[in-house]
Amino acid sequence: MNTRRRISTAILAGACGLGLLALSGCSTATTGGSGDGKLRVTASFYPMEFLARQIGGDHVEVSNLTRPGVEPHDLELSPKQTGQLGESGAIVYLKGLQPAVDEAVAQSGVAHIADAAAMTTLEKHGNEVDGHHHGHATTGADADPHIWLDPVKYAEVAKGVNTTLAEADPAHKADFQKNTNALVKKLDGLNADFEKGLKNRASDTFLTTHAAFGYLAERYGLTEEAINGLDPESEPSANRIKNLHTVAEKHHVSTVFFETLANPATAKALAGDLHLKTDVLDPLEGITDASRGKDYFGVMHANLAALQKALGTK
Repeated sequence: MNTRRRISTAILAGACGLGLLALSGCSTATTGGSGDGKLRVTASFYPMEFLARQIGGDHVEVSNLTRPGVEPHDLELSPKQTGQLGESGAIVYLKGLQPAVDEAVAQSGVAHIADAAAMTTLEKHGNEVDGHHHGHATTGADADPHIWLDPVKYAEVAKGVNTTLAEADPAHKADFQKNTNALVKKLDGLNADFEKGLKNRASDTFLTTHAAFGYLAERYGLTEEAINGLDPESEPSANRIKNLHTVAEKHHVSTVFFETLANPATAKALAGDLHLKTDVLDPLEGITDASRGKDYFGVMHANLAALQKALGTK
């Protein structure tokens, strides 16, 4: 190699080291690609990871910021995770659920970001009108982020994620669209299963520890009464517990639901006081060995079965 060529090679290597992509045309690893050419996608927690994997298929390498078994609301990012986030080709997250993630995404500099909260209508749940809780559209900090538990809203988010991945990796746009169509079809089927499965019921009201099921309840004409608020670790007031006693008796509630990632002590204590059963209604914030299903669809069908039993469907 002559001297001029050695100097040119050294300059190009230096440009890559400094991140001067426009000048050097460096490797895909610095532009959000993995070593094998796949699009590197970072998801904030399980429901976003599931969408990225289902839509991206073999063309993406997906990492999840929230480890299995960790409560997503309480996630704190390590410096390493924050650094890796900035190396993503695309990010899929839900603004308003995880403050640490919101801050890191805003500072990441990544061009292709799918914010699930911007892909459907968020609502505020928990307003009591004539004994029932109705959703009201909102964009504020009090918005309920649990949109993935409504298959219809989750399908809307899937379409938005598809758009973001296609922009990040145009070469595989057709495959992303095909995968999205298949996923939306399955979500439509899940919605139909819930509509049919919850039609003939003895009660409309269910009790949960965590107010995660407002969208699901509204979609299928149910009423969720939660011990805690949107934060699963919050403590209920004595007045709230008293009100739940009244609700349970008035609406013939049979079951108090708890979840796998939060402490069930309060739910079991309330159930004991009222001589009610307990069962799991999974908000699907993560998949663990204790989950009643291996993926989103498996757990959602388990949730449907639990609701059918608790509400006395025929």
